[in-house]
Amino acid sequence: MRYMPAALALSAIVAVTASVGQGAPPAPLDPRAAALVAQGRAALSAGQADRAVDFYEAALTVQPGHVAIYLNLAEATRREGMQGKALHYYREALERDPDNTYAIAGEGAALVEKGAIEKARRNLARLQQLCGNSCAPSQELAAAIQKGPAPQVVTAEQVAVKPEVSAN
Repeated sequence: MRYMPAALALSAIVAVTASVGQGAPPAPLDPRAAALVAQGRAALSAGQADRAVDFYEAALTVQPGHVAIYLNLAEATRREGMQGKALHYYREALERDPDNTYAIAGEGAALVEKGAIEKARRNLARLQQLCGNSCAPSQELAAAIQKGPAPQVVTAEQVAVKPEVSAN
């Protein structure tokens, strides 16, 4: 009983310290990670998505858990056509920053590309709650939903003709 006031005071200090850490602004990029991100953006703008992914993954090893790196990595993998992997990276970013409008919009766009329109509409509703209809991420996701998923292209290799043997 005599330790109860000290225990309450200590737990209050720990709770306040923990809540202050939750509201901290994002850490700036390490200069090495920033250089790798810049190289990745240059590669992505040159149409080399594979190379951009390599640069972003290297930046992630230099500075693990940075939301901006996850967003860049998700965009690069989306351009490669790997929407499932992009969704993973968008969700990693949202785990670290749940109200990041760019991550919500990117996840929604990747969902549209996969054909999950209803889930994308939920992301759009969440975006509209956070920033309204006039913010850029909300407008981009609304346009992507309006456009719909890209049609699936079937190649000749996917449709193999099976030889049929018939008796005369």
